[in-house]
Amino acid sequence: MSFTAIAAPPAVEIDEIVRSAVAEWRSQPSDFPDLGNPLSRREQNFKERRADRCVAAIESELRSRNLATPKLAIERITAEMVEFIPEALDLDVPDEGPGVESLLKEGLAEVGFDLARRARRLDPTVSIVDILQAARNAWVACGVQAMLGKQIRLTPGIFAYSMLYPYSDNFLDDGSVSREAKLTFSERFESCLEGEQELAATRLEGVVWELVAMIEDEFPRDEYPGVWASLLAIHRAQTRSIDQMHREGLHSGGAPNRASRTLDLTVTKGGTSVLADAYLAAGHLTAFEAKVAFDWGVVLQLGDDLQDFHGDRARGSRTLFTGAAAFGALDGVTNKTFHFSRSVMREVAALPTCPAVMKSLLERSSRLFLIRSVAGAAPFFTKPYLGRLEQYSPFTFRFLKNRERRCYRRRAQYARLFEGAVGD
Repeated sequence: MSFTAIAAPPAVEIDEIVRSAVAEWRSQPSDFPDLGNPLSRREQNFKERRADRCVAAIESELRSRNLATPKLAIERITAEMVEFIPEALDLDVPDEGPGVESLLKEGLAEVGFDLARRARRLDPTVSIVDILQAARNAWVACGVQAMLGKQIRLTPGIFAYSMLYPYSDNFLDDGSVSREAKLTFSERFESCLEGEQELAATRLEGVVWELVAMIEDEFPRDEYPGVWASLLAIHRAQTRSIDQMHREGLHSGGAPNRASRTLDLTVTKGGTSVLADAYLAAGHLTAFEAKVAFDWGVVLQLGDDLQDFHGDRARGSRTLFTGAAAFGALDGVTNKTFHFSRSVMREVAALPTCPAVMKSLLERSSRLFLIRSVAGAAPFFTKPYLGRLEQYSPFTFRFLKNRERRCYRRRAQYARLFEGAVGD
């Protein structure tokens, strides 16, 4: 009896997904979106009091951390957040299937600790800041695992890809490094991703090459073409970003073709980042799974760009939002973002593998993320727009600003607590 080898399914056509997402964005209206039912001031007051109880409980753990192990303190903080989040977001918690607790506590919290410990074994000098940056991507990848009906866990590939962010991205974003040095590293990194045996010339390259090897051990190139096509796609998008950042500053004019390039790069960077997460979560994807992951990545990129508006504007970085601000208020471009996000959430809802609680969590959290980001850039929106949008936020914008400032002041304590937990 003879057996015929089954060829690996081909990688999806990434350029086609990019074009589809760009067209979808362009088709969105700029009028105020349907955000569901507005909240009364009484409802917002109730949620704000509940949020304050959550913050007080967390601060109590920070003050008494010497009375318990850091790991136990973080477990208690996580338990408080698991109880608070469904109330804040009005999540529809299903009677069957995984709940918020299994997604946040048993999944994401443990993934964070696991990633930190592996990172320290890889490089004892890696900072908590870099670990948390890597953990953020790992959590997105875990969200994709849940969307695709997979078990939430930190696989070697997801760990390695997540750690590439603090190592490669921070180097590429470093303003003190010349454009030529960045492009040289980027070219050598691309060769490594393509499978060429490049000898590491620097410590940075040594770590990056090791991370790429981890991915290859789990996903051999011949068997998983989509994994490597997606990794090359996000890398090339980052390289384009470096080149465009040096060639086109925020104040270099507002020509339509420049705005079009900004949209294309925004879509490509955000989409390919999460597309790579999806391939690393599943190995192979259907065309629809790839599109959903890509489009969700675009939503996350848009949310990040709106959240980082002030920093991007100060650096002269061109995004859809900093570009729009040169011509007036951000109401219209933000409305398009809300409409695009709602379209993507409809795609997520159509995924048969995605648990009901995950669909609800993504839809509610994506909307709140955008609303919160608007509150952070309030001077660049019209007052009527802010007043109307605030009605759909669980918390008033004043409350968000004050509590975020309060949490920011304790960031060093959070970092020390996490550092201690990693060493437990």
